[in-house]
Amino acid sequence: MHPSVHAAAMPDAPAIIMADSGRTLSYAQLEARSNQVAQLLRAHGLQRGDTIVILMHNGLDYLPICWGAQRAGIVFVAMSTKLTADEAGYIVQDSGARAVFAGAALGAVASAAAPDVAARFATGGPVAGFADLDTALAAMPDTRIADESCGRDMLYSSGTTGRPKGVRGALPEGPIDAGDALTGLVAMLYQFAPGMVYLSPAPLYHAAPLRYCMAVHRFGGTVIVMERFDPEVYLALVEKHRITHSQLVPTMFVRMLKLPEDVRARYDLSSLKVAIHAAAPCPVDVKHAMIAWWGPVIYEYYSATEGAGFTSITPQEWLQKPGSVGKSILGTIRVLGDDDSILAPGQTGRIYFHGGGSFSYHNDPEKTASVTGEHGATFGDIGHVDDEGYLFLTDRAAFMIISGGVNVYPQEAENALTLHPEVADVAVFGVPDAEMGEAVKAVVQPRDMARAGPELEAELIAFVRSRLSHVKCPKSIDFLAELPRHDTGKLYKRLLKDKYWAKDAA
Repeated sequence: MHPSVHAAAMPDAPAIIMADSGRTLSYAQLEARSNQVAQLLRAHGLQRGDTIVILMHNGLDYLPICWGAQRAGIVFVAMSTKLTADEAGYIVQDSGARAVFAGAALGAVASAAAPDVAARFATGGPVAGFADLDTALAAMPDTRIADESCGRDMLYSSGTTGRPKGVRGALPEGPIDAGDALTGLVAMLYQFAPGMVYLSPAPLYHAAPLRYCMAVHRFGGTVIVMERFDPEVYLALVEKHRITHSQLVPTMFVRMLKLPEDVRARYDLSSLKVAIHAAAPCPVDVKHAMIAWWGPVIYEYYSATEGAGFTSITPQEWLQKPGSVGKSILGTIRVLGDDDSILAPGQTGRIYFHGGGSFSYHNDPEKTASVTGEHGATFGDIGHVDDEGYLFLTDRAAFMIISGGVNVYPQEAENALTLHPEVADVAVFGVPDAEMGEAVKAVVQPRDMARAGPELEAELIAFVRSRLSHVKCPKSIDFLAELPRHDTGKLYKRLLKDKYWAKDAA
């Protein structure tokens, strides 16, 4: 299906509702707005295969721009709102963007990043050198362009080390309302269906929120978009809108679980049928607590923007296999040893997906070759499969610590420390050690920064030592008021780790 079909069948049904403001776009308005976006792109000479970039916070215009590009055969690049002008300018240049859509709050970054792009449009307020998007669209017909064809997204990796890379797939062939792989997947796994109400708490520039919101529109459902995540507001929205589906990340679970008990019990969450999570590892105890609170509605998958593989696990399966991210439904899992041999079930190594989806990094064949080969493609993770084919992730390969010749996976210590009531966020990684090669270090964001110090450090080390072998536990803990974490929940651990290694080198 396609939103255009639902616009004809149920024009007044809400397609998008902004959580804070309550501003709403019906399917008829989404159809008209996306048609005007497609007309605007054609009016500025953009044809099938051309690229646009979007640099906007969550807002009512975001998804109509994406749907306008989709029906014009355009590649649309949703850019992180955290980028500097230099970082954004690199993506504009690397992607070959011919049009820029920017929110007024990010106008300064957009102006500096795209000085030579002729077609520049601003929403939410004026930006010097940018045309007002509402005015530009009002001059366009709201009818369909004559040469509609399927466009698609091209999203850039986070780029915490080196420049980010655009993950590019082939433009889909066929009519704009042809089904895609994700549509079939979410119908089969997560009961996406007409009448669903989907709550999206994360930034739309990230792969999962963007793609799943657009998938909801293919089913004729309503998307409630949070401008920003707040744990209690999230619960209130579930009750208010009778949310049936949502997708979250584990840090959101942790923040909701740390709400006072009376606040957690205040809201009716009985409408929830499916709460999906991915993007980062979820501590086993956290997920147990969430299932005890919400019931068996929490589904998990493991994949990446590249789409080379996909595993899935139901809440019922997870309760039988705690900690697993499920069985593969796209690609065959191969676990490789250091010599690239295929390891047996139960043995830990690098995870590859053989025979899964194909992709390439835009303008970077060397990067593509570095993560693909005869065994398929890897997302850079370490883990094992059990005798029944269930995948268990240990950590990212880049973050494995070798201390005294012993491999230590910091995710275990992070999971343990997350459970302490004084810990708001935590990162564990290896730092240089003259005797052991590397020592286990933790950096903690305490709930109350006033408590940061030797007493809390000793308390936390004792806490994690009561749960894990001492070799896996941090030898020391530093405190920060806030850890560098992406809005989607991804921890920029490399930024922390590099500071310690640079200090040692100096």
